[in-house]
Amino acid sequence: MARETVLVVDDEQLIRRSIAKRLTLSGYQVLEAENGKVAVERAATGVDLAILDFRLPDLDGLTVLKQIRQIDPDVLVILLTAYASVETAVEAMKLGAYHFMNKPFDLEALAALVEQALETTRLRREVRLLRASQAEPYSLERIVGDSPQLREFKTLVKRVAASPTSTVLLTGESGSGKDLTAKILHYLSARSARPFVNITCSALPETLLESELFGHERGAFTDARQQKKGLLEQADGGTVFLDEIGEMTAPLQAKLLRFLEEKAFRRVGGTSDLHVDVRVIAATNRNLEEEVRNGRFREDLFYRLNVLPLQLPPLRAHIEDMPALVGFYVDNFNREFKKNVRGASPATLRLLASYGWPGNVRELRNAVERAMLLASGDMLEPVDFPIASATGATAHTVELPSTGLNLEEAEKSLVRQALERTGWNQTRAAKLLGLNRDQIHYRIEKFKLVQPVS
Repeated sequence: MARETVLVVDDEQLIRRSIAKRLTLSGYQVLEAENGKVAVERAATGVDLAILDFRLPDLDGLTVLKQIRQIDPDVLVILLTAYASVETAVEAMKLGAYHFMNKPFDLEALAALVEQALETTRLRREVRLLRASQAEPYSLERIVGDSPQLREFKTLVKRVAASPTSTVLLTGESGSGKDLTAKILHYLSARSARPFVNITCSALPETLLESELFGHERGAFTDARQQKKGLLEQADGGTVFLDEIGEMTAPLQAKLLRFLEEKAFRRVGGTSDLHVDVRVIAATNRNLEEEVRNGRFREDLFYRLNVLPLQLPPLRAHIEDMPALVGFYVDNFNREFKKNVRGASPATLRLLASYGWPGNVRELRNAVERAMLLASGDMLEPVDFPIASATGATAHTVELPSTGLNLEEAEKSLVRQALERTGWNQTRAAKLLGLNRDQIHYRIEKFKLVQPVS
């Protein structure tokens, strides 16, 4: 592990050398500078902490502090001074000074302060790296395709992400990528350094959803043994993603509307208002205007959410992006499964483009994943896709009995037929489907297939 570097800036050589000698004993690499100009030059080479005398012969300490922090905002600065006033101290803290130490000072106390400051720097850098790693998968490049529809959609996403508006409504069919779009909106926005939290409104009963969203006070209900912060509090400064907003009950719709209008809410069982700053991204595959007409969704909440609407196109509307999407998924699953599939054959791409994809890109992703597991060659062929059999093609002599099956049912039917044709010999059935024994055993367990008793 590389040693951490401390920059010591003081025009008095004795003080500089004393500090450098003590910190070297602690295992740090020490750079020295006798004036502000040299200090800024040394800081530009990369340091982890600066110990800075307030009075220097060429520049004042505040100017040097500001320039060092501009080079690297993670670098903390300890100021040494015998002259600082309260006003100077306040200004230095505003500029990011970590601590003041008065001259004369104790070397051991300074060494302890250096260790504390460097620990803070380590944590800051770890958090920054973690946030960067979280944000990386959610760039605009994750919206794969270059069709006119997707180019227009990406432009809208970029504009909406940059907008200060606090509400966004994502609409589109199931599987069209609303969850991914919500994360891209967050990580492209000025809120990217703050939390992104999501909740599926249909996944929880009303009382639990209210508690998850708004939090609760101790004793608010039977199992509320302690106070709990809700997602709105946890996401302060960031984004809350409410998926399947059309499933939210009327009482919760009213509470959400109040929060959106007043930026205030109360925990369950609470008596005082709490204020937070969050962007709410809501998503639904329902037609909310129709839900409003039928009395199932509040009209005022719909208009409050619909400030910046984004309609996600279904896959069939940009089917020309099929080659790019399949290539993207093949690359991902090659890494995950440690395979070396080169791509999909032209016949396969024609087959995939002719299918309606009611489950949109999610269904396509699942189909490519299954095909990557089933494939025995280095190219994906029509027989590697259950929908190929559903449209009349064959898969190693195993055929589906009907064309009305979804992908899950089609895969189950293929495995069952293979087992029946081989007398439930798993090795032979696996060979028939181009699988190994572990892969077919996994599917037998997954689909709970049991050999009939004769």
